[in-house]
Amino acid sequence: MSFYYEYEKLKELPFQQYFQEFSNLDVKRVLNKSKLSPEDLLVLLSPAAENFIEEMAQKSHELTVQHFGKTIQLFNPIYIADHCVNHCTYCSFSVVNHFERKKLSMAEIEVEAKALAESGLKHILVLTGESKTHTPVHYIADSIKVLKKYFPSVAIEINPLDTDEYKQLVDAGVDGLVVYQEVYNEEAYKSVHIKGPKRDYRYRMDTPERGCEAGIRQVNIGALLGLDDWRKEAFFTAMHAKYLQSRYIDADISLSLPRIRPHLGEYEPPSIVEDRHLVQAITAFRLFLPRSGITLSTRERPEFRDNLIYLGVTKMSAGASTEVGGYSQCDAGTGTPQFDISDERSFAEVKKMIKEKGYQPVLKDWELLV
Repeated sequence: MSFYYEYEKLKELPFQQYFQEFSNLDVKRVLNKSKLSPEDLLVLLSPAAENFIEEMAQKSHELTVQHFGKTIQLFNPIYIADHCVNHCTYCSFSVVNHFERKKLSMAEIEVEAKALAESGLKHILVLTGESKTHTPVHYIADSIKVLKKYFPSVAIEINPLDTDEYKQLVDAGVDGLVVYQEVYNEEAYKSVHIKGPKRDYRYRMDTPERGCEAGIRQVNIGALLGLDDWRKEAFFTAMHAKYLQSRYIDADISLSLPRIRPHLGEYEPPSIVEDRHLVQAITAFRLFLPRSGITLSTRERPEFRDNLIYLGVTKMSAGASTEVGGYSQCDAGTGTPQFDISDERSFAEVKKMIKEKGYQPVLKDWELLV
């Protein structure tokens, strides 16, 4: 099985016709339902629903508190390499961008881990560029073993792997996988992924499923909003999550909604996703998938992130660095980040903000006992 077969059917839907025809009455009808269909999700993502953002936000808040309580889990990314073999038009790490690439040694990773662990954080996300040559599976596995000495929960956002390779990383201690389809529109996907293994649309789409089959406990998916019509991309993302939830009931399937941020290169996104659009997408996700976690990164501005806490977000990064060795290297802050950060507050400042809003910042959600 593959979500690709579902995508092939869904992409034939007359999206623009639907979005133009949905009315205020359609939105009111959906807001009175307790269980939503795919068509209901399209209604909530339509222009007509923009008149009901307040109602969607209130219902999203109620559902989030019902299923997650007033909690925000905190995590941080840790970049251990930025070598990449892909030519992607929107990413600083693209192979065509020339800068001094880095790859941390095991000793340097341990120093980085110690620096990050001082905050008290227990959940981290390990990132690399996408290059099996520079960061092979055994390098990732060795890195995980070092990091597990400091963090009980380690997720990865690396180049897509085969199922048996993911199993090797599960054995090393990985419990989470983050993989973005970037853009579900297949033609748009080909236009922004010029060359490299990432150009294989189907292999990337099946990556979350291979992670689930390998036994990874938490799988987070998403689209990079801005690469195509955000309403359609949000719809495909939610349908992909629904597909995974129905087939891998032991896995915790969550979503992210990153927007394109400034980066190396001159790529201009074809679709502008305004703040109100992001709020509409987050609240529509919550109403359609009430038990799914929703992650918000430091790509967004501090004041905007603060307000989104009430509307469905369950997980946030804080005090993050998006460059290799960004927490401990002597030249930290002078390297090439994958993208610019908007929320530059420290981990302690974000934790304090969450408490002031009446929410509990969760530093350690769980730990696998073996």
